Amino acid sequence: FALIVPGRFMDVRQIQRLFTAAPSGVESQIRINFSMVLNLLLSHTPAMVEEMLQRSFAAFRMGRTRLHPASPARLWHDFLRHLEFLRRKGYVNDKDELTEDGKWASQLRVDQPLLIAEGFRAGVFPRSDPVLLAAIVAVFVNEKETDERLDRKRLPKVLTQRYRRTAAALTPFIGEMQAAGFEDRALYLKPAAVMHAWAGGQSWESVVSTAEMEEGDLAMLILRTADNLRHIRDLARVFPEAAASAARAIELILRDPVMEP
Repeated sequence: FALIVPGRFMDVRQIQRLFTAAPSGVESQIRINFSMVLNLLLSHTPAMVEEMLQRSFAAFRMGRTRLHPASPARLWHDFLRHLEFLRRKGYVNDKDELTEDGKWASQLRVDQPLLIAEGFRAGVFPRSDPVLLAAIVAVFVNEKETDERLDRKRLPKVLTQRYRRTAAALTPFIGEMQAAGFEDRALYLKPAAVMHAWAGGQSWESVVSTAEMEEGDLAMLILRTADNLRHIRDLARVFPEAAASAARAIELILRDPVMEP
């Protein structure tokens, strides 16, 4: 169904062309990741997951194209690959059920749930410091920034020490993920430095200037950091102190002009 809403700047000819054109193809966006596997195992057995994947739209599309005869089985193979790694790291037991760590890790519905979960296991997150917590969490959501042109000597010592501790604890785990064929994530200091300045109360203009980032990229970094912090906030039963700090960190970073008052 197409809903056409009249507007002052509507291109009527373009609307007419779209209205009479053949529908665009709908492509499945399903991708197996650790967050999905952890959440599926909350209420499904692997056999139930296999059946569900076989009936998925992605499997249907893969089978219809006939470009990759083995494609319908790839989702299941990818699920098993993730499952095996979770077993090896103690998030799933030998009965394919979530362990206690697996249960709280399943609440981390973020891009890098295992890295954050491993950070908690290793005790590297600053549980009682909202500003520092926001800074370290920003490391896990960064996709664009590197540490080029970063003057580490001007950064707060407490930040650089915590970053080094985090990187030292998680680098071996990242290596394991890479060896198992999973996407690895570089842990850069710059996003942490930017977030530490913003959460610490520096002005927008000052942070933009120091960070040497586009304002849109900075806003996106802040919003995605806040989203990750929300999931940590939801771990109050397991990590009450960190959850409280995450809640406060969200308040510190979601301020004008990122969020209008």
